Amino acid sequence: MTKYKLEYIWLDGYTPVPSLRGKTQLKEFDSYPTLEQLPLWGFDGSSTMQAEGHSSDCVLKPVAVFPDAARVNGALVMCEVMMPDGKTPHPSNKRATILDDSGAWFGFEQEYFFYKDGRPLGFPASGYPAPQGPYYTGVGYKNVGDIARKLVEEHLDLCLAAGINHEGINAEVAKGQWEFQIFGKGSKTAADQMWMARYLMMRNCEKYGVDIEWHCKPLGDTDWNGSGMHTNFSTTYMREVGGKEYFESLMKAFETNIEEHIAVYGPDNHMRLTGKHETAPWNKFSYGVADRGASIRVPHSFVNNGYKGYLEDRRPNSMGDPYAIASQILKTIAEVPLAKAAAA
Repeated sequence: MTKYKLEYIWLDGYTPVPSLRGKTQLKEFDSYPTLEQLPLWGFDGSSTMQAEGHSSDCVLKPVAVFPDAARVNGALVMCEVMMPDGKTPHPSNKRATILDDSGAWFGFEQEYFFYKDGRPLGFPASGYPAPQGPYYTGVGYKNVGDIARKLVEEHLDLCLAAGINHEGINAEVAKGQWEFQIFGKGSKTAADQMWMARYLMMRNCEKYGVDIEWHCKPLGDTDWNGSGMHTNFSTTYMREVGGKEYFESLMKAFETNIEEHIAVYGPDNHMRLTGKHETAPWNKFSYGVADRGASIRVPHSFVNNGYKGYLEDRRPNSMGDPYAIASQILKTIAEVPLAKAAAA
């Protein structure tokens, strides 16, 4: 029997954006534990905005498990928060009620800033560095500094060791700003992996005295880019059938539901979606081929393949909850009728 370090990870009840929480328990198993072997575990919900002090018990229900390369015999356990009965989802538990479809594929492009001493990594103590331009996919100390690449490479390795489908990294447009990409099949799977990748990034940065700033516009109304979480999506029908008529109906549905999408695409998005810095205004829907200033970018490959493939919604921001984002995208897609022959 081996003792395993089980890090139970969940989303708290803070609004408008939940924070990641985690605590460790040790359990003995004959071999690396499966999800089915992991027990429910209680916690003090009064300290996480999920219960009152006079009735503070909440329950963690494991829903996914990942190897933890940072610990000997470690496991990362993604959890849903349940009521004390262990069966009823807590009101803050968004995962339990989202739409899911194993044929729906999601690719999240997570942008963020490294922060140290209250400012982006590489910014001077006062004022600003040289204007943005050379930092995007930049190389060299003057562009990326002496620690950022170490952080993103370590994060990449931690994600791969955990079995997270990490797809890539790059330095972004502003100094101190980076991006990583996570791909998954099914909204719950993709979102579980994104939340776990966020957790690993934050935890790894602790030892360097660096924080992650997820806010979509941390530098305010300046000529510095904000941070998004562009969401690439497709369904089985979009990949295999598609067609121009279906695509145009799909875009009409996204336009009709603009308010529903913006409501779950992350707080303070009006600060980022201004029509500047490769964004579309938050209150105007648009789409265009290879247009990074549109709400939805249509890849050339999509059009060239007979309007089949994936699309990119550029409106979700870096603070957005991937569970809610993926669910809303699927809700809107579900409103569009499918061709009868293909649907049958």
